[in-house]
Amino acid sequence: MTAGLRAILYATISCLLWPAFFVGGLVGAYFAFRSPAPLLWFNVVYLTIVALIGLAERLMPYEKSWLSADGETFNDIAHTLLSKGGVQVAAAIGATAPMGVATLAGSFWIAPFPLWPHDWPLFLQVMLALVIAELGLYAAHRVAHENLFVWRFHALHHSVGRLWVVNTGRFHIVDSIFKIALSQAPLYLIGAPLAVFLWVGAVTAFIGLLTHCNLDVRTGVLDYVFSTPRLHRWHHSRVLAEGNTNYGENLVLWDLLLGTYFNPPRPSSTDIGISGRVSNGFLAQLSQPFSARGARQILGRNPNAAPAVAEAPQARKAVNS
Repeated sequence: MTAGLRAILYATISCLLWPAFFVGGLVGAYFAFRSPAPLLWFNVVYLTIVALIGLAERLMPYEKSWLSADGETFNDIAHTLLSKGGVQVAAAIGATAPMGVATLAGSFWIAPFPLWPHDWPLFLQVMLALVIAELGLYAAHRVAHENLFVWRFHALHHSVGRLWVVNTGRFHIVDSIFKIALSQAPLYLIGAPLAVFLWVGAVTAFIGLLTHCNLDVRTGVLDYVFSTPRLHRWHHSRVLAEGNTNYGENLVLWDLLLGTYFNPPRPSSTDIGISGRVSNGFLAQLSQPFSARGARQILGRNPNAAPAVAEAPQARKAVNS
């Protein structure tokens, strides 16, 4: 095979890989949700996609240095289990915690504001739910970057020096609860049905895997619809003007409307991380934000210094990357 033909083949695969994983995951979810054990089979699909993305990362990495171990794999998986799955026994199961909550709550919950358009086709209902939930996710994410108190929990997610499929769920449990509350509560209040929650959970699970993957994919026009790896690498940048952008978790609609969309015509950043320091151990990472000393470490300040009397919310922009 000539070099030119190899280049064409590589470019073609780069364009097809992201939609193939996303659509493949959703097709698998469709059959899982029609099975007698939807959550079980969804997690089988999810694990399969994780494994395939992990393999693809070895073959077509965006950043080769990110293939090297960083000593955080155990912590990444443990945070996924705790923050997204509670007592479930695999990181993949962690990604379906919102589905489990919806299944449980759906059996007794009565919406106080039953405004949901149940007569719409399910596809349109899911699209509406994604837009509504995304506004809550956007708000929670932006607050986490612009408020020092909330940032101390969210910083855990940004503390990694590489992006790959396994650190998709690296969130402090307080950060996860905050996001779930702002994104899911409106749907419960207006009476969205269980099927809608299941599909919103599925979309969030697969896009979450793909935004954090270390894959050399070309997403083109998709960058103006979905949160893609290219956009999310900018969001993890140490440069403040780049990092405090692209807050969308699934869609970039609210970034486009509210002026936080960032996608310059150059390769996205590989210089990622924070200026502060997050503890090494899993339990230490969980407890660190709750102490004044730990918070100062996260913010990149002298842990022995006396805390300031008050700090403006925008002060984090001078601290975090």
